[in-house]
Amino acid sequence: MLLHLLAALAAVVLLGRVLGALFRGIGQPAVIGEVVAGIVLGPSLLGHFWPDVYTFILPPSVAPSLGLLSQLGVVLYMFLVGVELDTDVFRGRLRATATIALTSIAVPFALGLWLATHLYARYAPEGVTAMHFALFVGVAMSITAFPVLARILTDRGLSKTPIGRLALTCAAIDDVTAWCLLAFVVGIVQSAEGQAWLPTVLTVVFIGFMFAVVRPTVLGLLERWRDRQGDQTVIAITLVAVLLSALATEAIGVHAIFGAFLLGAIVPHSSRLAQVLQERIESPVTILLLPAFFAFAGMRTQIGLLSDVNAWLTCVVIVLVATGGKFGGALLAARLVGYGWRSATGLGILINTRGLMELIVLNVGLDLGIISPALFTMMVIMALVTTMAAGPLFAAVQGSEVSVDVSGSGRSAALP
Repeated sequence: MLLHLLAALAAVVLLGRVLGALFRGIGQPAVIGEVVAGIVLGPSLLGHFWPDVYTFILPPSVAPSLGLLSQLGVVLYMFLVGVELDTDVFRGRLRATATIALTSIAVPFALGLWLATHLYARYAPEGVTAMHFALFVGVAMSITAFPVLARILTDRGLSKTPIGRLALTCAAIDDVTAWCLLAFVVGIVQSAEGQAWLPTVLTVVFIGFMFAVVRPTVLGLLERWRDRQGDQTVIAITLVAVLLSALATEAIGVHAIFGAFLLGAIVPHSSRLAQVLQERIESPVTILLLPAFFAFAGMRTQIGLLSDVNAWLTCVVIVLVATGGKFGGALLAARLVGYGWRSATGLGILINTRGLMELIVLNVGLDLGIISPALFTMMVIMALVTTMAAGPLFAAVQGSEVSVDVSGSGRSAALP
């Protein structure tokens, strides 16, 4: 078992770095190459063309161990996502930004509910209720990949521009809202019949406890540990807190990743501790543990399940509906609050980025048995297509300048 696990990790890390560099060379986020590496090593490609090699690297027996390792990687990654979330960007333009962000959640969520009514008969696993299936599809359509979007904007030198800040703020609000929705849906799915309210109530209590009790405690400790925030003991205490927070939400029934993300969100973005955590644990998580997640997701992505024209047409419809919801919702809301067509279009393209966050949500749905392997594969393809399209489409729309209302008052300024 250990032999196969080590071989799988070595293969996916090496191939992920190679493909990541290749995709970065053509203007795509490196994470796309890492995700593709997991799919290449799965049954869709390696298992189809070289089954003996696939059986050695990723035999079915290694799936439980790889799954647990990938869960740990995702928990730590979601904590880092929370740490990187700069809540200061919410200030100053909250009304217009919240309108855009919440519309870009509500529209794809509603379209997801509508689409689920057409997908339910064919792609819902046996025993899954129409309501559970529809709620999950709605949430899956609503995700925006905050970390990937931040990387795209940084690579293009736009992270400090008005449109870059607007996109990041909207994505941050989207992420927080979407994870709350996911927690709600998972709580409903995992609760006993007639007790769906209990996980929701416990989640609200937990969120209140984190912000009313844990956050002031963290701020007080950071003040006391002003010169010790790089100590191994402080980092160890932080990691224990991450595990306990993840354990709490897992026990509530809303998945461990929500607790990890929430704890990260209450750690001050600009603190020395946040910088130290990113310096010391980001590389092991993203280079070693997340590839385990990519390999595990790759084992579950079976392109061979899309074996007929109808399946591929359904996949195309999913991509179009997902894009229409995110892009259309953000564009229309941006126009309503006074942004020009070019700015609103660019913003809609950026908000449509899904990336790794979508894969995390989809794996939760597959683990819970809410979606079928075929629908999982279609939505993985949707996540890849929408993420890969963001950079080139934004560059095409941006042209030589982007006209953006910097104040929300209808006045525009040209950005290089």
